[in-house]
Amino acid sequence: MRVGFIGTGSMGSILLESFMSTGALHPDQVICSNRTREKALRIAENYPGLCVASNNIQVVREAEVIFLCVKPLEFKKVFDEVGPYVKPNHLIISITSPILLADLEKQLPCSVAKIIPSITNSVQAGASLMMFGSRCSEEERQLLRELFSKISTPLEIDESNTRVSSDIVSCGPAFMSYLLQRFISAAVEETGISREQATFLASHMIVGLADLISKGPFDLETLQQRVVVPGGVTGAGLQALENIGDVFNQVFINTHRKYHTDLEEVAHMFYHENK
Repeated sequence: MRVGFIGTGSMGSILLESFMSTGALHPDQVICSNRTREKALRIAENYPGLCVASNNIQVVREAEVIFLCVKPLEFKKVFDEVGPYVKPNHLIISITSPILLADLEKQLPCSVAKIIPSITNSVQAGASLMMFGSRCSEEERQLLRELFSKISTPLEIDESNTRVSSDIVSCGPAFMSYLLQRFISAAVEETGISREQATFLASHMIVGLADLISKGPFDLETLQQRVVVPGGVTGAGLQALENIGDVFNQVFINTHRKYHTDLEEVAHMFYHENK
């Protein structure tokens, strides 16, 4: 099986390198292209045998399974370029949430899927969100499940839940790292502890917290109950956190607003394509 990647930007390169570093794919199975070819060539330097295509058409001609790792408004350009070379036996996967399965199936004559990865997949952790088009066979679905199980925990979701699921799985690491960064900065500002030591302590705390949640015996609520002693220091700290109000509600409001804007722009793009 030859696997192609069109786009080796931030998430495309994470996905590609995760597959190869785990052995899920061997470099000689992979062909990739990127608008700036030098970026793809830099990846290839670390994985001898990986083929860097001269253009997107070469990827489609030589690969059976193809990941589209481009921005939403670049899809039309890619479809215009490679469309005549896509065959019914191709399997094409978008990792971009605003591109709907229905849009992919209208534009392409083959099986399609949408899979949202996470930066956590680069260390074989976290979930990957899977959605399959109506033409996707059980064999093709199983192939993708097995491939992503090497770098993540695959989770099939309904496409209507794409945005909120992506907010948690894919955007979540940025949200949580921002909060951790603010936590560290406040410790430095209020107590005089060095940033290096505070970062070390906070980083190891968050790793241990992840283990507690994933390995048990605690869930989030019971963990708080075990740590918070009535009248103790932790409870005093939590009182301050209660003042954050609806900040997380606003996070989801903002991401969904942007998502719906992206959906409208994508629909407009495809509409004008068909005019």
